[in-house]
Amino acid sequence: QIAGLVARRILGFVKAGDMVAVGQRIGLIRFGSRVDVYLPDHVVPQVCLGQRSIAGETVLGRVGGVPVGGIAQ
Repeated sequence: QIAGLVARRILGFVKAGDMVAVGQRIGLIRFGSRVDVYLPDHVVPQVCLGQRSIAGETVLGRVGGVPVGGIAQ
């Protein structure tokens, strides 16, 4: 986790290797900011570049899923 000029306070709730549940909060950035999410190669994105998401609601990726729009990237 890296905090920039605006997002000076990032809180992580889980550690590397922890199991997480669907919708579980894993951290937050106080005052809000942009978040870059990196998914493993075997995870198919379920959102488009620049799409807004809602924490705990928006599915970002699926293992073995069909890409958004049905087009492989």
